[in-house]
This record gives sequence, C-alpha cells and structure tokens, in this order.
Amino acid sequence: MKILMVCLGNICRSPLAHGVMENLVKKEGLDWTVDSAGTGDWHVGQGPDRRSVAEARSHGIDISGQICRQFSVRDFDDFDLIVVMDQNNRKDVLAQARNQADQKKVRLLLGDRNVPDPYHDDSQFDPVYKMVEAGCRQLIKDLIRGQ
Repeated sequence: MKILMVCLGNICRSPLAHGVMENLVKKEGLDWTVDSAGTGDWHVGQGPDRRSVAEARSHGIDISGQICRQFSVRDFDDFDLIVVMDQNNRKDVLAQARNQADQKKVRLLLGDRNVPDPYHDDSQFDPVYKMVEAGCRQLIKDLIRGQ
C-alpha cells in the first residue's frame, strides 16, 4: 500500500499526517509507503513548518527530514490512496483526476470532516495533531478491513 497525504502547502498538516502514519504503520509491522504533498507550490523544496516539527517531536516523531513538494497528476499512478486534509484539497486534487480510477483513490482523512489548517494559529497544532493521529489510526483499521 502506498499512501500520499495532501494539504495546501505541505508544511503543516500533511507532514504531520505523513509522520504519524509512517510511525503507526511501522508499529503495526505493515509494509506500506507513506509520503506527502501540497496542492500549492509556495514551499516546494523547504522543510515542514517549525511548529509541525515541534509538535511531532513532542510525540516522539521526527518529520524534520521531509521536503515539501507539490501534488502532480503522476501521483495518481504512484499511489494507491490519496488522503486529503480538507474539502478544498479534495477539490484541487480531483480537478487533476484523469478518470474514475483516479477519483476513487481520493478520500478525506476524517471521513466527512476537515482537518483545520493551523498555520495562522499556534494553539491549533496540538488539536490538529490529535485529529490527524485519530484519523490515521482509523484509516489503518479501515484499510486492513478492506474499506
């Protein structure tokens, strides 16, 4: 299983989701690959936001080595599942889908709820981490059950 986590800039939410999912997958002994990307290109080549790095580190996860990149249509070929953080990310990713097979790969991390972007509010990084962790745990359960 190859999973891509996607948010707007690939500096806050998707790097957290990438790190959390990698950590959980490793703990479960699953042979899955996880990566992340952003729908925008503002931060390509940079590392994650320092606040996301600090939040992940406070939970024993190191995301400091991640490099931000932009989502591309090629990702539909490279990944089995594309997990987006909110409805806007979903819309932007689906706009690049070439067919129904591409569309079926896209899902929101929290089902029908958005993971809010914490970029403009330092106090939101911890709640966002908790949402992401819960979403990743549920996603693993769903995928193992074939859902």
